[in-house]
Amino acid sequence: MRGLSAFLVLLLCLQRVKTNETPAATSSTAGRPNIIIIMADDMGFDDVSFRGGREFLTPNIDALAYHGRILDRLYVPPMCTPSRGALLSGRYPIHTGTQHFVISNQEPWGLTLNATLMPEIFQQAGYSTNLIGKWHLGFSRPEYTPTHRGFDYHYGYWGAYIDYYQRRSKMPAGNYSLGYDFRRNMELECRDRGVYITDLLTNEAERVIREREGQERPLFLLLSHLATHTANQDDPLQAPEEEIRKFAYIKDPNRRKYAGGMQPWYAAMVSKLDQSVGRIISALNSTGQLANSIVIFYSDNGAPSVGMFANTGSNWPLRGQKNTPWEGGVRVTGAIWSAQLQGRANAFTQPIYVADWLPSLAHAAGIELPHTLELDGIDLWPQLAGPADAPHVPREILHMLDDEWRVTSFLLGQWKYINGTTSAGQYDQVLTYRELEDLDPRETRYVVEVRNSPTSRVLSRHDIRRMTQQRVMSLRRSASVRCGDLQRGCNPLVEECLFDISTDPCESNNLAYSERHSEVLSAMRQRVKLLREGASPTGNRKGIRKADPSLHKCAWEAFDVEIPALAPMECDYQGSPCE
Repeated sequence: MRGLSAFLVLLLCLQRVKTNETPAATSSTAGRPNIIIIMADDMGFDDVSFRGGREFLTPNIDALAYHGRILDRLYVPPMCTPSRGALLSGRYPIHTGTQHFVISNQEPWGLTLNATLMPEIFQQAGYSTNLIGKWHLGFSRPEYTPTHRGFDYHYGYWGAYIDYYQRRSKMPAGNYSLGYDFRRNMELECRDRGVYITDLLTNEAERVIREREGQERPLFLLLSHLATHTANQDDPLQAPEEEIRKFAYIKDPNRRKYAGGMQPWYAAMVSKLDQSVGRIISALNSTGQLANSIVIFYSDNGAPSVGMFANTGSNWPLRGQKNTPWEGGVRVTGAIWSAQLQGRANAFTQPIYVADWLPSLAHAAGIELPHTLELDGIDLWPQLAGPADAPHVPREILHMLDDEWRVTSFLLGQWKYINGTTSAGQYDQVLTYRELEDLDPRETRYVVEVRNSPTSRVLSRHDIRRMTQQRVMSLRRSASVRCGDLQRGCNPLVEECLFDISTDPCESNNLAYSERHSEVLSAMRQRVKLLREGASPTGNRKGIRKADPSLHKCAWEAFDVEIPALAPMECDYQGSPCE
C-alpha cells in the first residue's frame, strides 16, 4: 500500500500529457462523424431499465446501451450549470467559476468568456453546430448566449427550466415575475404553444437532421431536454394524459404527481424521453447519416428525489442525490453507440468524466486541439472505440470543490475522498428504493420489448453480435449495482470519508481510520490542496431587479446591459402574461 497514491498521481500526470494529444486535423470535413448528444435533465441513475429497474421500462435507451456500450461509470458535477459547463469547456467547474451553484435566471453572470467551448471548436473545424433545448450557462448579456458561444443555431430556452407546455418559468426565490423563455436563436419563438416540450424539441431535432441529409458539413447536435426536470412549483410534474394512462398500474405514492394523487406522472415523463431517443435514431437512419454518427445519451446529474425541485427520480442503490457529493449525485446513467466502436455490446467500465467528451470527440473527429486549452478532461476515445478489454486509464475526477459550502468530493484511481456535505447532510443517505410489486406489465417480455423498439430495429442492422436473450440479460445483470453490508459509516460534517469505490460503490465503509490506507488519505489531501490553489473565484452573483420579466414584456431577456433590451416581439400569452 505504501507509495501507491504517489504512484497513481505520477501516472495521472503522464497519462494526461499523452491523452490530450489528438491527431492532426485534416483539411476536409469529408468522413468526419456526426456527433449527437442527447442529454436528460435530472434523470435518476436507476430510471433506466437496463440497470435492472422494472417499475417502468425504457426500451429505446436500453437498446442504445445494449447495441453500443453502457457507460457504467460516467461522472458529472452534481448540478446543471457546473455539469453543462464541464461538458462544453472540458474543464472542472473550479476553472470556470461554476463550482458553487447554478445560474438562476435573475443573476448577472455566465460561463466565463475566457473558455473556448466545444461548439466553437467543432464550428471552426467545419461542423454545423446546433443546440436544441436547454442552455443554463447565462444570458444576462448577449455574449453569454448560445449563438455567441459557437452554436450556429439554437432552438430552446436560456434559463434553468420552463413549463412543459407554456414555456414560462418563475424562479423560486426573489419574488420575480413569471417569464416566457423560448427562442429561435436570439428571437422569441412563439409558435406551437401547447405542444409538449419533449415532443417539440424532438420535432426540431428531427428537422435539423433531415436538413443535413446529403450536405458536406458534418452535424454536431446537442439535444438538451427539459425532461425530467420539474416545471414551476405550482405544477412540477407534467406529461400528456395519454402517456400517463399507460402507467396506471403504479401504486407507489412517491411516483405520483403529488402525495395521494391519481396518476404516475414521472414514469410518463421518462417514457416520452425514451421515445425521443428512438425518434432521433430513426431520423439518422432514414436520412442515411447513422452509419457515420456517434450518439451519446446521458443525464446531466443525479435525480433530486426529495427536496427542492424534487421529481421523485431514483438513484437507487446509490447514496445521495442531485447537489450532493455522493455517488447518487455524480454517477449518472449513460450509453454510447457508433459503428466505430469495436467493443459494442459491452459495458465500458473505465471511469469517464463529462469533461472528457471534448477531447475524446475531437479525437474521433480528427480535430487537433490547441495545448492552450488546458483541459481537465482527457482523451478516452482509444478506450471507447477500442476492444472491450482495453486497459483502464488511471485518472482523477474532481466531483466537487466548493469552499463556500466547504464540500470536497474527489476520485483518484479507485479511491474516493469526501469532506463536508450539502444541506446539513439531510440528503446523504439512500433516498429511494426499488419497487418490487408495481412492475411494468411489459417486464415479462422485456427482451422482446427492447428488440421491438425503434432504436433496436435500426441498430440491429449494424450489429456485430446478435441480440440474444442471454446477451441482454447478462448485460442487464452486469449494469446492476450491488451494495455490501454497512460496515463503518461516515458523517462528512464531522470527519473525513475515504472509500474504495471499486469494491464499495455504495459508500458504506469509511477507510479513513484504517492505518493501511493512511498513505492514500494523505495523497488525496495533498492533491485536493493543489487543486484548491488553482481554483478560480466563484462566479455566482445576487439577482438584480432589472432581470424581472415584467420589465421586458413578460419575457426573460438579456438584462445586464446599459439599455435594457425589450423583447423584440410579444407572444399571445393566455391570461395575465406575467402572473
